[in-house]
This record gives sequence, C-alpha cells and structure tokens, in this order.
Amino acid sequence: MTETPILSGNWNYPTSVRFGAGRIKELPKCCENLGMTRPLIVTDPGLASLPMIGEAQTVNNDAGLPTTVFSNIKPNPVGRNITDGLRAFHEGGHDGVIAFGGGSAMDAAKTIAFMAGQKRPLWDFEDVGDNWKRAELDAIAPVVAVPTTSGTGSEVGRATVVIDEKTETKKILFHPRMLPELVICDPELVTGLPPHITAATGMDALAHCLEAFCVNGYHPMADGIALEGMRLVRDWLPVAVKGGTNIEARAHMMAAACMGATAFQKGLGAIHSLSHPVGAVFDTHHGLTNAVFMPYVMVFNRHAIEDKMEMLARFIGLEDPSFEAVLNWVLDLRDQFDLPHTAADLGVTEHRLSDIADMAAKDPTAPTNPVPAGPKEMRAMLDAAMTGTLG
Repeated sequence: MTETPILSGNWNYPTSVRFGAGRIKELPKCCENLGMTRPLIVTDPGLASLPMIGEAQTVNNDAGLPTTVFSNIKPNPVGRNITDGLRAFHEGGHDGVIAFGGGSAMDAAKTIAFMAGQKRPLWDFEDVGDNWKRAELDAIAPVVAVPTTSGTGSEVGRATVVIDEKTETKKILFHPRMLPELVICDPELVTGLPPHITAATGMDALAHCLEAFCVNGYHPMADGIALEGMRLVRDWLPVAVKGGTNIEARAHMMAAACMGATAFQKGLGAIHSLSHPVGAVFDTHHGLTNAVFMPYVMVFNRHAIEDKMEMLARFIGLEDPSFEAVLNWVLDLRDQFDLPHTAADLGVTEHRLSDIADMAAKDPTAPTNPVPAGPKEMRAMLDAAMTGTLG
C-alpha cells in the first residue's frame, strides 16, 4: 500500500513558498526576513473579524512586530480602496504588507505595497506597453502573502486587478515586483471555507489552468504546470467541496491555485475577457463568473483547441479522450456544485451586453485567446451565455 506523501515543503518557483499545514506560525519570521518592523495586514471585512486575523496580529506583536489591520476592501477592489489603504499604511508608519485573504485582499494588498512610495497615479501602471517601467523600485514595500482561498493564485502573481470607478473597467496593473517575496500556503486556513466558495474559487483555478494551456505559443513549462493543475482540480476539488476539513484535498487545491497563476504567465483568454467587465459592472464573484463563461468560450474556441482537449482528457483520466469529454466534465462540475449556468443567472442584463462586449474585446486578456475575438465575437459568446446555448 502506497503511503500518503507528506504535503509540506519549501518551494522557490515562482517565488519563495512555505507550504504545509500549520506554517502560519512562521509569519513573524517571514516578516523579519523581509526587513519588516511594523507590517500592515490587508484583508477583507469578512475575514478581519475571524480569529485567524487576531491570532496573526498576536503572534506578530509577541515577536516585537506591532501589526495593525486594514480591511476596507470591496469584493472587487476599486481605486478608492487603494487610496484608503495607502492612507492607513502611511499614517501607521508601516514598512511592509501582509496580504491575508482571497483574491480581493491579495490584489488590494499587493497594489498598496506597490504604490507605497510611487509619485505617479495608480492608473499610470496599467498593464499596457512598458508602463511598468515607470515604477520607482525603491518605493515598493515588501509583501508576505497568506492565501485563505484556493482560486486566484494571486499570491504567486505579478499583477493585480482593480476597478476604475470612473470608467467601470477592471484594469490589470503589472510589475515584476508585485510578486510577493514570501508566501505562506497553510491549508489549515481554508478548512472553514464554505462549500459554495470552495467550488467557485476552485473553478477559478481551473479557468486559469485551462486558458493558459489553450493559449497559442510555445511554453512547455506553463503547459505542464497547467495540465497537472487541472488533474489536481479533477481529483481533489469535489473532495474539498464535500469535506472542507480534508487537509489533503485543501493542500492539493492550494497547490492547483498557485499552479494556475504560474501557468498563466503564458496568457489567458476570452473567459477572463468576459469575466472582467461583467465583474466590474455587475460586481459578480470572479471565480463564479469564470465558471459560467467557461463552456461557452470553449465551444467558440473549439477548432483551435480540440487537439489540446484530447490531450487534457487523456491526462486527467477521462474515459473518452475528446473535446466533448472535457466540455461535459466542466458542465458536470457546475451541476455537481450547483453553480449558475447562464450569465443571466449572475444578474447580467440585456441592456449592457453591447458595452460588455466592447469592454471584453479591449481587455488585456483578449489578444491571447486562441481564436481572435473582437466585439462581434464577444457579443456572440455573451448571447450564448445569456441563454445557455451550447452548439
């Protein structure tokens, strides 16, 4: 009988990761390693009231690292959240950031740390051309990332997503130094995640791996990581949703989330192109929105990704190595987790579809979709997603 492997280790790809149950106790040492003397925990309002945040403060305070909390963050962070966070950072005399939470907290925390000493306004660093070169490197505060969901993988990402309230657009901000220097992946921190959030965030990890694998171009390292990430999702996401305290399932899903964000260095596609404006306009959960759009984008891209889907089906152990098998697997996951099937179920309304299609075509993720997609094509996928039409 094969023994269960020890799910713990120290990784350095793409950054330094302390992975394993109970490793949150290493938080003070991680802060000290980055030269922090007065860190700021950035988290979301729901998490801020939970014991894990108070315990993190206590362990830091006991180690001589006075730590306070900023949690004024929306589920889809907006520019005002960053402004408020920067005020808290400076008024508290902080010299580092602990990004503690899910995707919203991660993105806000990383952006606050990045902007800590910048002289340019936030939107000057949108991921367009070489805008990232405008940043003053010495003005970026260090970050320790502590994920409490298993979906976005933002803890190992070099970008953030923040909504520009004036234009109702999600803007991707990029810089290599947005990658947190240290990450603590402790599966014990996600054991209390409700089943529906576990499912939605897990589908986000799947979307990242799937789109990265489907992107055209040569990047075998990203492809291999994406494939293994999807195998972990197939084997362990249903287990994590059914039994939240299963540490093995939680650990594998934390790894899958990191793998998705690592793999999409290769690029993303129309699933995210559509999800970003829908999230910005209708304030929907990102992972849930990705889950809704996933099959409709797959069908649109079919002729360009069919061979890859056959490879994927074989790798993850589907009985029929075909595009249809992968599509049915995705649809079965949505049924199994009782997730919405249409954009209308998310609250998307007809009167904004043209706007959403235009915004999707301009999204930074659109150019790497395997099949070129302008406003017309994005509208066609939106229409299919609104009515639940696959074919």
